[in-house]
Amino acid sequence: MTTPRTILHADLDAFFAAVEQRDRPELRGKPVVVGGASGRGVVAAASYEARAYGIHSAMPSFAARQRCPHAIFVAGDLAKYRRESRRVFAIFDRYSPVVEGLSMDEAFLDLTGTARLLGDAVSAAERLRAEVRAVTGLTLSVGIAPVKMVAKIASDLAKPDGLRAVAADEVRAFLAPLPVGRIWGVGAVAGARLEALGITTIGALAAAPEAVLRRALGSFGIGLARLARGEDARPVEADREAKSYGEENTFERDVADRSALADPIRSHAEAIARRLRRDRVAGHGVTLKLKLARPLGGGRYPLLTRSLALRQPTDDGETIGRAALSLLARVEPWEPIRLVGVAVTRLAPSDGSQLAFALGGPTDPRRARLNAAIDAIHERFGDEKLSRGAGGVRRAGLSMGIKRGERETR
Repeated sequence: MTTPRTILHADLDAFFAAVEQRDRPELRGKPVVVGGASGRGVVAAASYEARAYGIHSAMPSFAARQRCPHAIFVAGDLAKYRRESRRVFAIFDRYSPVVEGLSMDEAFLDLTGTARLLGDAVSAAERLRAEVRAVTGLTLSVGIAPVKMVAKIASDLAKPDGLRAVAADEVRAFLAPLPVGRIWGVGAVAGARLEALGITTIGALAAAPEAVLRRALGSFGIGLARLARGEDARPVEADREAKSYGEENTFERDVADRSALADPIRSHAEAIARRLRRDRVAGHGVTLKLKLARPLGGGRYPLLTRSLALRQPTDDGETIGRAALSLLARVEPWEPIRLVGVAVTRLAPSDGSQLAFALGGPTDPRRARLNAAIDAIHERFGDEKLSRGAGGVRRAGLSMGIKRGERETR
């Protein structure tokens, strides 16, 4: 018989907003929204006082203002949030050698086999929460379960500033009354198909005949039923390998002129290249992402992606930019754009000293020296101090995501 795993999901409460309220006493007890306040702005985080009005992350800022006209908007400080995140993750590392960071404010910790060192999981989690509060002044909600999905749901239900533990023999009963939307992968489309079958709870999904689920959702439905029964062997994965490096931004106004996208694309390409070089990886593929300005309703817009394969792997911003611009030239028919993004894919380890010679031109050694000089400037003064061949780009908003290769600020 397999010994149940002990998985802990730790999630900082209203992270960005909580940091602002900690550092600015005048914001405590008030509805604080971190994110862009412009018409195209997006809520990155909302304090619990703001959430009481129905404000949540990823909501358009104009909708947040409609729900709470007296909400206090704060632009946010990503460098500060990253510093706080590193402090919290340093604490996580003291409790488990296997920590899987999902974003700046949440992670899975594998506590299997740590009882002799840390005591029972609940006691260890309480000490972890107390240590995070003592060191950072922030609150942490925790879920404990033998399955990653269940631990994540448990921490969500424990918020704010709580702890919920689900034993192996309690998993089915814990999940049964919850809505199917709690299961990973159940979005609007899958949820609607399940609801049409009369399946609205996780318990009903767990008990549904396999043939019914296969007809409605194919093999995906069978996988959902396994999750509904608490069957999920996915391990906590420390230092998961990145599959791509990307940058994107939403424009304050729709961009109708194709040529106006050249500078933002080059700027994204240079930012990606710096991150690739810091992590000593290179990419064999480039993808261009465009969100059209034509609304589909419900806050949705058409999304176009175009990709190409490079003859040689690259970590060079000019090469990435040229590839992305070639993809842009192929987009027809042309429509106004609200968002542009660039990504480098199909990653492989690189030797920065040799990679420049694979880029395919007589000036490659000079470009390698130029890249090295620019990287040195960025490392010393910050990524915002120098841009090459491109104007500044306003990001779509603050992101909780952990960006590999991004410069750490002190």
